[in-house]
Amino acid sequence: MPAPADEDRGVRGIDLFARSDAEQLAKLLALIDRGELHVAVEERVPLAELPALHARAAEGAVHIGPADNTVPSPLRRRT
Repeated sequence: MPAPADEDRGVRGIDLFARSDAEQLAKLLALIDRGELHVAVEERVPLAELPALHARAAEGAVHIGPADNTVPSPLRRRT
């Protein structure tokens, strides 16, 4: 079943699945606290402005910086 959307307000929905893992989260927080993992926030957008951000992204006007693949291997997704 597709995620709900509200076209009248310019809101689209996506399906996203995540696995909760408290141990993994604790490891990530420890890396951040030690300054070994940095989270870059490109832009903060109020909720009311999300439709405009989605439109910019669809036009290719939103760019995400290069991925920093320095997360230690125990935290990487296991296949």
